[in-house]
Amino acid sequence: METLNYKGFIGSIEADLSDNTLYGKVLGLDKSTLITYEGSTLTELQEDFRNAVDDYIIHCKENGIPLHKSYSGSFNVRIPAELHAKIALTAQSSGMSLNAYIRKILSAAVL
Repeated sequence: METLNYKGFIGSIEADLSDNTLYGKVLGLDKSTLITYEGSTLTELQEDFRNAVDDYIIHCKENGIPLHKSYSGSFNVRIPAELHAKIALTAQSSGMSLNAYIRKILSAAVL
């Protein structure tokens, strides 16, 4: 999947073939925040994406709203206690913290 990146925000690239328009939205934000953009060309789409991100940053700053960027780097995963214990013990026996071990495993899975 191709994405746009700007100031820590990641945006999708979509196409509406019926009217030859490109559009997208900023990904990984909380459910109450929606940032969209569009353009007729990729250059226009990128420019509108950057403008939308800049407008959001200004809006948050002017209104004292916490800024939420795409994918904060923190997420919760619910797993059975037995699996949690096995992973923690494996991490410990590898000389790693649980977070470092999971980061290593997840990186290997997606790269």
